[in-house]
Amino acid sequence: MSYRAQPSLRGHRVSSLSPHPLSVALRLLLAGGLLAAAGAAAAQTSSENDVQTDKHTERSTTLSGVQVSATAGDLIAPFAGGQVARGARIGVLGNEDLMDVPFNVTSYTDQLIRDQQAHNLGQVLDNDPAVRSGFGYGNYSQTFVIRGFPLYSDDIAFDGLYGVLPRQLLAPEVVSRVEVFKGASAFVNGVSPGSSGIGGSINIAPKRATAKPITRVGVDYASDGQVGESVDFGRRFGAGDAFGLRVNAVHREGKTAVKGEHHRTNAFALGFDYQGQHLRVTTDLGYQQETIRGGRSTVYVTDFVPKVPDADTNYAQRWASSMLEDTYGVVRAEYDFTSWLTGYVAFGSHHANEYGEYTSPTVIAANGDATEYRFSVPYKANTQTGEAGFNAYFDTGAVSHHVTVGFSGLYLAKRAAYGLSGNFDTNIYHPVQVPMPDNFFTGGSLSDPGVTGRTQLRGLAVSDTLGFVDDNLLLTVGARRQKLHVLGYDYNTGAKNAEYQALATSPVYGIVYKPSEHVSLYANHMEGLSQGPTAPATAVNVGQVFAPYHARQNEIGVKYENGRLGSSLALFRIKQPVGIVNADNVFTIAGQQRNSGVEWSLFGEPVKGLRLLGGATWLKPELTKTQGGANDGNDAVGAPRFQANAGVEWTVPNTHGLRLNARAVYTGDQYVDAANQLRIPSWTTYDVGASYSFHSGRTPTTLRLNVRNLTGESYWASALGGYLSQGEPRSVMMSVSFDL
Repeated sequence: MSYRAQPSLRGHRVSSLSPHPLSVALRLLLAGGLLAAAGAAAAQTSSENDVQTDKHTERSTTLSGVQVSATAGDLIAPFAGGQVARGARIGVLGNEDLMDVPFNVTSYTDQLIRDQQAHNLGQVLDNDPAVRSGFGYGNYSQTFVIRGFPLYSDDIAFDGLYGVLPRQLLAPEVVSRVEVFKGASAFVNGVSPGSSGIGGSINIAPKRATAKPITRVGVDYASDGQVGESVDFGRRFGAGDAFGLRVNAVHREGKTAVKGEHHRTNAFALGFDYQGQHLRVTTDLGYQQETIRGGRSTVYVTDFVPKVPDADTNYAQRWASSMLEDTYGVVRAEYDFTSWLTGYVAFGSHHANEYGEYTSPTVIAANGDATEYRFSVPYKANTQTGEAGFNAYFDTGAVSHHVTVGFSGLYLAKRAAYGLSGNFDTNIYHPVQVPMPDNFFTGGSLSDPGVTGRTQLRGLAVSDTLGFVDDNLLLTVGARRQKLHVLGYDYNTGAKNAEYQALATSPVYGIVYKPSEHVSLYANHMEGLSQGPTAPATAVNVGQVFAPYHARQNEIGVKYENGRLGSSLALFRIKQPVGIVNADNVFTIAGQQRNSGVEWSLFGEPVKGLRLLGGATWLKPELTKTQGGANDGNDAVGAPRFQANAGVEWTVPNTHGLRLNARAVYTGDQYVDAANQLRIPSWTTYDVGASYSFHSGRTPTTLRLNVRNLTGESYWASALGGYLSQGEPRSVMMSVSFDL
């Protein structure tokens, strides 16, 4: 057996896993500073007995997306055109070149975010033909549908860790990459705290200092009165530019394109990193405050789907609001023990403080008459999460190995209460404003909510990626053993009223074959994992807790890239068990959702100045083994059978910086109920834009103009959850940024 540094195509691996709680953001900053100082000392005193190869040097320049030298850029650098990246974090496997992994992943860049002036995560993911978004249940959070299954905003990872980000909304200005993993991911990412993401997961990569200094300031405007300012500052300093600092801040507030809706965002993020010869450390801190007043809500239906109101109609009450405040941070460190063995550790913490006054109409007549009520929800949560492990690279004869061993853990404690008023009347076409009614029923104290739930997740993951024929054939095998411990407490008494413990194993099998440098053929078997359900009060076995749900996925695909144009084609099937109450009134695991589909994507810059981004997804979201077979063969709720995107950007020749862009987004019919009696129609939106870059004196300046939903289409965007989310109206967005 021989040891080796990482190969150039499979190098720059940064892996994940292990916990230890850090509950205060200031401690995270202090820990990062101490680790960086220790790294500087270690770099000066470390023994040089270990011979460091050039390939190892390339590896040591990268941590969680940090790029210091040009040699580290291939894996995580943007692809041609700059809209997507060549690589992404693949959970426990670390940062990977997308041609080397048996999975379908897309990583959207901060350049795309800036050029499209995205104000929320959903607007970034509008570019993905496999993803659609809607509102969460009873609030203004964003929920995403990937391969026909929901992903809650609570279950989005930050630098590989769950439970760290703001759980409802996220300001894209603080984001470097939005990485979308398609398919079941219990092995690579572990079970998420909200147990969603069976069809895919999302990881957010934070911004870090780059080799080139950044001093960017901007102002922006969006209809009908949103005004914002932003700052992006980044520098590297110290001997060999070993230290890096990146600061981002944004403030935006005013009326949105929805009548009577007001939105304010304040966000701040700080990224600090140290890149030593053996040790690399990053510290990321964030603070975000979101305030929504008069926010347009979701719509509930009875036995028919109402005609969609005008695009800018607001059927919310003026006093409806949501105030969200989040503080979060992550410290991550890597150390090269030898040229072939690297260890890592990461700690994360998040504190959430929310209060919402929500209303959502239930339509009871074709003329738009509806009833609604006040729903008051204070929510507070503290999360500590972490991971630690090892990456080893070595050869056994002609076979190469990338072995990972990692441990992860998460602890979440949440406090909540709720209040309910009586019903009052309104109309979704001609909204009726009423004074805020008193709550006639409360669960817990609205001013001092008690603990209502605790979640503990732990996992141990082991894998080996074996390389044959000069790594043109890669075989990945692994498994993650996970423990789930969930406790529930009564809103009023605080007494424990539910407890759930379970162990589960999630395997992975994947293969990649590269017949040429431009083509990768791949296949995988993956599994998803969700917390087991509890029998409802309507069942005779009320309170019975079931084992975790195992979703099983099989996928084959092909990827192509020639340096200018990239494309992927995937065929997949995911089976997810479903709980039902049977004819004997017993709750049991008997139903199943079986989603079979084809995904195709296209991206890159096939000719200089012409950038393409799009694709399509064909899906058969079939229900099987339903109670009495009543819904067998029906489509699952909120899962369109076909959706497609087509985006193009063109640099006008001989204009020195004028770009024009356009995008079309199509989404097919969706069913609102499992019986497939209620359906929302398909919809298509068109977006256009332009940007112009020039020098104002010696200052590079960029003007941007984007129009979303150009035709002002009125449409129900999502039926996920059995309720309706209306699409955003026409919105004009303008900005100017200066690179000082």
